[in-house]
Amino acid sequence: MIIKSFSFNPFATNCYVVTSGDETVVIDPSCHDESEFQAVKDYVSEQDSQVTRILLTHAHIDHIFGCADLSRAFGVGIEVHASESILLERSEMQAQMFGIKIDPPPSPVRFIEAGEKIEFGSVVWDVRHTPGHSPGSVTFVDPQAKIMFSGDVLFAGSIGRTDLWKGSLPELMQSIFQQLVPLGDEYRVLSGHGPETTIGRERVSNPFLAGHLPIE
Repeated sequence: MIIKSFSFNPFATNCYVVTSGDETVVIDPSCHDESEFQAVKDYVSEQDSQVTRILLTHAHIDHIFGCADLSRAFGVGIEVHASESILLERSEMQAQMFGIKIDPPPSPVRFIEAGEKIEFGSVVWDVRHTPGHSPGSVTFVDPQAKIMFSGDVLFAGSIGRTDLWKGSLPELMQSIFQQLVPLGDEYRVLSGHGPETTIGRERVSNPFLAGHLPIE
């Protein structure tokens, strides 16, 4: 499995392009302008692989800028948790709040469900529903490589904001302590913003986690 990380758009949102064999999956197509779109396309071309899925950890504006363009370019639809549908439908409204424009994403080709498996190449990921930052936030977990793609649930030194629509701090903390922390300290955390970290590092040093008892 080869993981390529890009930081795109004015919000510095991470987009992950993951390749296994001749199949590639894009997580959170945050590319915003032509140069960013082209960077993803060029990288995929270099890998000599085919994009088979575009997955969203959630549908806040900074994570969906490139959905329309990459969906057209690669001929695949987007997949997201059903609870994020209203955010996709209101993508232009989200963009207007920040004074920017967006090419509205296409309707999802399918909805991601908690507990399902994401399979491509030789990779098998587990899907965990991790709400709190947004109602349909999901985390993609690779138990073999011990890696998770956490979206905006957990960051190096911080957690996702909960003051947006349907955000909830208690729910977010429950997601972290019940869905992510039990996976183990060795798990690498690839977040929606910022650098890579590990569960162990965050459990000890993250001010939102350190010293807190897990939520039962």
